[in-house]
Amino acid sequence: MYDRILIRFGDLTLKGKNQQEFVRKLYSLLEEKLEGLNVVIEKKHDHAYVILGNSDYKVVLNRLDLVAGIHSYSLVKKISRDLEELKKEALIYINEEVKEKTTFKVETKRADKSFPYTSMEVSKIISAHLLKNTDFLEADLHHPKFVLKIEIRNDGIYLYNNQIRGLGGYPTGIAGKGLLMLSGGIDSPVAGFLAMKQGVEIECIHFESTPLTSIESAQKVIDLVKIIAKFAPNSKIVLHMVPFKAIHMSLLEKIPESYNITIMRRMMYRIASKVANKNNDLVLINGESIGQVASQTLQSMATINEVTNIPVIRPLATYDKLDIISIARKIGTFNISIKPFEDCCTIYVPKAPATAPKAYKARKYEENFAYEELIDEAVSNTKSIVISKDMDLDLAMYGLEVGEAINEYNKIK
Repeated sequence: MYDRILIRFGDLTLKGKNQQEFVRKLYSLLEEKLEGLNVVIEKKHDHAYVILGNSDYKVVLNRLDLVAGIHSYSLVKKISRDLEELKKEALIYINEEVKEKTTFKVETKRADKSFPYTSMEVSKIISAHLLKNTDFLEADLHHPKFVLKIEIRNDGIYLYNNQIRGLGGYPTGIAGKGLLMLSGGIDSPVAGFLAMKQGVEIECIHFESTPLTSIESAQKVIDLVKIIAKFAPNSKIVLHMVPFKAIHMSLLEKIPESYNITIMRRMMYRIASKVANKNNDLVLINGESIGQVASQTLQSMATINEVTNIPVIRPLATYDKLDIISIARKIGTFNISIKPFEDCCTIYVPKAPATAPKAYKARKYEENFAYEELIDEAVSNTKSIVISKDMDLDLAMYGLEVGEAINEYNKIK
């Protein structure tokens, strides 16, 4: 019954002189995500139509769920601008969509004012026709269970009853590029997704400490990037794997236990800042939520942030854990995140971590070892790999350390 999908742009239409740049980026993402399907994108000023052809609309809807910048979409049927055909098609539509007794109303939007009937008149005519020719409808103008929507435009009349929420936000990549500090947990993949949803293209950085941590911990991260890559331009994200073992060992040996996590995070921020500058990433992104753990109190954040002058975005700063879990389930990262393979932030958790660490104490403890050399070495030995949503990479298959396995994979590819 449906022959097209109406796509609404939402906030994009509020943009000023750069509105067309946002719309062009959205169309680019649409064309990419719908590639391979027998559909046609019909571009309008403040909306678009995806003409389905012989494509399964469910497949198209699944692809649209990957495109940031879409406010909502509806499955619609287009007919000619003829009142009698509208009456006939509206009855067919109702008989196909409604399977039991229900309340309903008709809502008409007359975008083309040259149509000879007002919106109110069209709604009354169609409502009367439906009530006369069915025995399962009851009019209810205030709280109907079913609403038939009619849009009258200069190129035809459109029938629909659903309005599906899109991702919202802005087209991924329109805001520039950021570096996501990605652990193997629940929070950071969600933070990356939310940043992409607001127009930020991301690269990812992960600090791996094999053999202190397992190879499965690094594999978790690759599998997480594969999932969030579905939302990225070209369905690809660059992942930077940082060898962190030497720094990790020095921290365990040289730093008081209560400050171990604080200074570990400071080292990670220093490394991430260097990698971001090297790759033209404008911001750092992480999955911190205020007060969720000891290193995420405001005092901790301030002490950790001291080591970088790159802006840090925390999309989850005010989110509850249950809200974060809900998004993780929706985007498909949750089941991977909860696999019991620990990363370097969780494998040696202090019994009594400092919840209000002081920056001057952190600086003093850092004097216990030559961390600058270790940081430079970690940055120079960082291995980068392009992760696509469909790639098949099993680190354990190589029987090598993470960096060497990535080298071998990159040679093959």
